[in-house]
Amino acid sequence: MISLSRNTLIKSLFIVLVALSAIACSKFRKIQKSEDWRVKYEAAFKYYEKKDYYHSAILFEEIRPVVRGLPEGEKVEFYLAYCQYYEKTYLLASNQFKTFYETYGRSALAQEAQFMYAYSLYVSSPSANLDQKESKEAMGAMQNFVNQYPESKFRDQAVEVITATQQKLELKGYDNAKQYLKLRQYKASIISFDNFKRNFPDSKYLEELAYLKVVAQYRFAQQSFNHLQTERYTLVVEFYQELVDNFPESKYLKEVEKFYSESLVRLNQLKTTNKNS
Repeated sequence: MISLSRNTLIKSLFIVLVALSAIACSKFRKIQKSEDWRVKYEAAFKYYEKKDYYHSAILFEEIRPVVRGLPEGEKVEFYLAYCQYYEKTYLLASNQFKTFYETYGRSALAQEAQFMYAYSLYVSSPSANLDQKESKEAMGAMQNFVNQYPESKFRDQAVEVITATQQKLELKGYDNAKQYLKLRQYKASIISFDNFKRNFPDSKYLEELAYLKVVAQYRFAQQSFNHLQTERYTLVVEFYQELVDNFPESKYLKEVEKFYSESLVRLNQLKTTNKNS
């Protein structure tokens, strides 16, 4: 009996929701059919206030050509961008915010639009294991914003975004450098280690990558033809010394000492062989 009553209640609620949805849809269609753009303009903001960004955006899009050049046009363009942002179409939003501040550069809303352009790029950027083109664009855009508006109320948030993006790019660079080593592309890994150090001179990963650079160079020397080994084992010794100089207390020292020692032995062998040949 209780189960039947519950099912009946659920069905009744469903019917009510369908009816309300139909009424709301009918009301929206009526607004759309209106030939008075002001009706759509006012309705769009009512939908926006109710956080119904989907219907709000539709109405803003419909009246854009009509209000372009009018005082209302500025608000339509600005809030359309926010509708796209809240609907999570971040790349559309970033383009719309950019269009706004480039078109309405003297607007009181231009600064916020420029910030939101960069922020929309930031939230659209993928995780660190994927291509970071959007992250780089977001960081550049946000840095431009900070440079242009150093006293902005959005400054602290902008700096947080720049810091978070730098960390993501740092992790991406670190993973890429290690990936070359895993794939046994030793020369490419050594180049990537150097690039990483140049791009992130204060990174927490530098000690580990300095160690891996020794490993990579040693493996590279091992697989080289004899006439190239003297130069390449010499670099193992140099990279080992770099690690010792930069990280004298490194936890990797004991492990790389064997590469250093074996490289010296091999260099002496090569020297003897060259003398006798």
